[in-house]
Parts: sequence; C-alpha cells; structure tokens
Amino acid sequence: MEYEVVIGLETHIQLNTQTKIFCSCKADSWNETPNTNICPVCTGMPGVLPVLNKAVVEKGVLLAAAMHSEIPPVSYFDRKNYFYPDLPKGFQISQFDCSLAKGGYLDVLMPAVGQATAYVRRVGIHKLHLEEDAGKTKNAPATFVGQARRLIDFNRCGVPLVEMVTEPDLRSAAEAAEYLTRLRQLLRWIGVSEADMEKAHLRCDANVSIRPVGAEYLNTKTEIKNVNSIEAVRTAIEKEVERQKKEYDAGRKILSWTLEWDEDAQTLKKMRSKETEADYRYFREPDLLPVYMSEAWKTEILADFPELPLERKARFLSVFGLPEYDADILTTERALSDYFENAVRAYDGDPKRVSNWLLNDVLRLLNENGLTLTGLKLTPVYLAEIIRLVDAGTINTNTGKTLLEKVNSSGHSPRQIVENEGLAKVSDDSAIRAAAQAILTENAAETESYKSGKATLMGWFVGQVMRRMGGKADAQKARAILEELLN
Repeated sequence: MEYEVVIGLETHIQLNTQTKIFCSCKADSWNETPNTNICPVCTGMPGVLPVLNKAVVEKGVLLAAAMHSEIPPVSYFDRKNYFYPDLPKGFQISQFDCSLAKGGYLDVLMPAVGQATAYVRRVGIHKLHLEEDAGKTKNAPATFVGQARRLIDFNRCGVPLVEMVTEPDLRSAAEAAEYLTRLRQLLRWIGVSEADMEKAHLRCDANVSIRPVGAEYLNTKTEIKNVNSIEAVRTAIEKEVERQKKEYDAGRKILSWTLEWDEDAQTLKKMRSKETEADYRYFREPDLLPVYMSEAWKTEILADFPELPLERKARFLSVFGLPEYDADILTTERALSDYFENAVRAYDGDPKRVSNWLLNDVLRLLNENGLTLTGLKLTPVYLAEIIRLVDAGTINTNTGKTLLEKVNSSGHSPRQIVENEGLAKVSDDSAIRAAAQAILTENAAETESYKSGKATLMGWFVGQVMRRMGGKADAQKARAILEELLN
C-alpha cells in the first residue's frame, strides 16, 4: 500500500529575556554549575508568589505577530498538574484554553529536490502559549561504591518559553526539517530567541502518523522526544515512518506511545504511553492576574516590527533583480540583509555588484577572522566606497579586496587609506612597460616558451608585472604591453 506521512511539530522556544518568567533569576544559565541559578520562586518553595515578567509577554506578542496569529485582549495562566522529579512544584504554570495567541501560520518555501520544483507549504499553528520550563534530569553512571543515579538540575526551572504546536500539515521528514530551519531563522530575525538547539533554546517533539494515500482521516500518532538538532529530527522521523509502514503492512496496530530518540545509537525506544490533556487536570492559576493586552500596548510592542524574511526575499528578487541564490543567502540573517540594503543605498548602482562583494569577499573576511557583522568596522558606506573606487579605475579589484581588511582593521575611510598608502592604480604606460620589459628579460626561458606557442603563460607574465608593481598596475594595460613586447 502507498502511504502518506502526516507530521505535526511541537516546539518549545526559549525567549531571550534577561530574567526568568516569574522571578528575577537569570534566564539563560547554559553550562553554569547545577542548582546555582535558582531561588524560592522558581523552585516552588511554600509561601512564594510568582510575578509575571513583562518582557516575556512582549516577546511572545512579537512571535505571535510573525506567525500571523490572533492576539486576544485577555489571556490567562493555568496550572498543568503532573509529577516528575524535575518539576519541584508538582505543577507547571502554563496557558491552556485562553492563551496569548490563537491560530496563525508560517509559509515555508520548500526547496526543489531532484526533478521536483520549489513550492510553498503553509503550516498552520494550532496553539501558541507562554509557560515556564521545568528542570533537567541527567543519568549519572554507576560507581564502584554505588548504583547508577538520576541527578536533577533546577537551573532551567522558570525559564520563559513559548510552546507552539503546528497543525498536522507537514508531509515528510524533509518538510519538517525545513520548517524548523525557517522557524529558527524567523526567531533570530525578530530577536526573540537565540534558537540554538544544542543549548536547548529551541526544542522539538514530532508527532508522526501515516495513512493510505488519498485518505482524509488521521491515524494513531506517536510522539518523538529528545531530539536536539534539525538533522536528528529528520532522521528520527524517517525511522519512525519506516517502522509504522512495517507495522501496518504486517496487519498490526500503531499504539499511542511517546518515543525517545537515542542520538548515539540512532534508534527510537519507547518511554511511556502518551498522555492526554485530561491527565493534566488544568485549572486557573490563582496566584496570577489575567494578561490584558490593550491596543495601545500591542501597538507599542509592534511599532518597529520588521519585514519578514520571505517578504524581504521576494522584494530582493523583484526590486533589486537578484538571482534566487543571492536573495536566499542575503535573507538568512536580518543583520546581513540590513547590511546589504544599506550598502546598496550608499552605492547607488547595480545591487548585484554589491551582492557579489558582500557574499564573496565580506563574508570571507568575517569567517577568516571570526567576526560578526555587528562588530565590523567595514561599514556598508565604506564597502560602497570601495566598490566605487574600483568602478572609477582609481584602484584595481585586487587592491579593493585588500582594502577591505585595511579598513576593518583601522576604521579609516577607504579613500583616506588609498591616499595615505599610495594604493591608487598605476596607469602610466612607461612605468608598466619598464616593469614588463624587466620581467621578460629576467625570465628568458618562459619568454621563449610563450613564443613557441605556450599562450597560457600570458597570465603568469601579467601576475609577475602586478607583483613587481605592488598590485597597483592596470592589469589590462599590462596585458596589452606584454603582448606588444612578446609579439
């Protein structure tokens, strides 16, 4: 039988606020000593009262707007009751039926693979709400004096999260991976989360089921947990789909299990039977007031809401006439996209020319020196000035590329450096002719080889002239003079 894959994703997004959701402890305590970033509130000591962090609500509203969700005027917090060692209160403060946002979607451009063409998959959002994180458990190996133990770190208790659950709209492991890639891009773009899966800023559980092709009903699903990378999500889903196909083909039923992904063994194993909402016995959180989202507050939060990646990419294609490849890379990060636009504005010329310099040379400068765009002294205005100097023939392309490093090291303007260091291109025929004649005289064997038909040596001769003149010679004039002397 031919099967269709049906996938929905549950993502937990750590918001990048300075403090936790209900107390003043630091929100991000990655790699800190266990149980040092805690207080009576986030560890649930008797008699304490939570106080809602306003910044958590504001970042949640930004994300809801980016997901095209409805933001109701009133939302409530609830208690989600369950027992687990890393949940010291015995309940989690979350939102249930009256959450911060409702509905929404994310349009994901799925890349062309093989013979297929690119297409847009609209992934609906089933729910989007705020909640606090639980702690973290870790298995400690057995020692010679005792058995294996399970250790608990409460540092993560109270870290602010947005839980976002999609509709079952994804149809393959590749689509799920692309959704996560674009979601991570969006979270960083609007500045609400670092979205680093290795640091648990973005966590994902996958609900997976299959059904006969053409069927409209949903079969029993399983939930995959403990995946800490996008590639792990892809691989785990693929393995679970294959397992379910074998079960159905053998005439067996799929049971509603929660499965744990073992990264080392690259396998899935059963954890427990899957809970339902009734198991959590939700009720209103009595220690917190409702969240009243006035139109004035919402307008204030969304005052500087940015153009989103997919819309900006479309504009780069239509307005700037960029190729698909350039537009895609330039919109992977908001800082890169803004840098490009500012450079285009300062250059006032062909945007593709700016794109070439940025993608080929500026990004190489960043990678080789371990820099980021925010700390770059080579401003968009300076990059535009370098390109204009090359266009005008004041300097050649090679000098322009070395100028990138000089400007970024000193912070001085490109034109000032060219004047101070005498980097302007030499176009004087007599100077180039003298250098060319000296090169031919000193390299008699190569000269004879060229005259005997080895025409590829011309590039080598031009390079030697450029080197002798400190890279400042006009390369086209150097080639013309060399051809004249050799022929």
